[in-house]
Amino acid sequence: MESKISISNLNFFYGKAQALYDINLEIPEREVVAFIGPSGCGKSTFLRTLNRMNDTIPIAKVDGTVLIDGEDIYSSKTDVVALRRKVGMVFQKSNPFPKSIFENVAYGIRINKMQTSKSDLNDRVEKALVNAALWDEVKDRLSSSAFGLSGGQQQRLCIARALAVEPEVILMDEPASALDPIATQKIEELVVELKKDYTIVIVTHNMQQAGRVSDRTAFFMLGKLIEYNPTQKMFTNPDERLTEDYITGRFG
Repeated sequence: MESKISISNLNFFYGKAQALYDINLEIPEREVVAFIGPSGCGKSTFLRTLNRMNDTIPIAKVDGTVLIDGEDIYSSKTDVVALRRKVGMVFQKSNPFPKSIFENVAYGIRINKMQTSKSDLNDRVEKALVNAALWDEVKDRLSSSAFGLSGGQQQRLCIARALAVEPEVILMDEPASALDPIATQKIEELVVELKKDYTIVIVTHNMQQAGRVSDRTAFFMLGKLIEYNPTQKMFTNPDERLTEDYITGRFG
């Protein structure tokens, strides 16, 4: 198992309050890893440590090591902009820019100066929309406002925007929690398709979703990693009683 992300002895604090305790985790390349656990157990906080999104919180403090491809992302030498290009993020609530569908996807390509010409930009935008399973639905209205899309389409647009800058890892924080079942199914099918090319980490409250899309599942409780196993094992024969209690609905 080749690890794409390697986390050791990670502790996280909001001021004096500790939110994560001594997390150790290996995330293999081109697999989907799901984080499950009750609300407030540290799943999203941990997800945001993987691309330093918590840096924006003045009182946040991280101890421990996060290696991506063997590089310590918390090293003083790390270029955080380059890190976030490599490790893309899709949030719980779709957050398209107040721009056209085309410009939403083109934005990151432009600011990273990735395009060589106008036709190259067009090709990159099309490729990202194809990869996000959205192209066929929007190709005739690329100049329309992104706000005219449905909730599920807006979320796939945000995924296209993340894909456009050619990341290697995609973090998803409950990407389907605000969507109806049909839109949710499209996002899940997309996740399974994307793992051919990307390493994906997804936070989900939906146990069935974790079962459907992930290769491995990590169960968190009160800031601690209780169990981390292949998803099938976790859902049929977990190592920890606490995991079993949570999965079978005895609490949470």
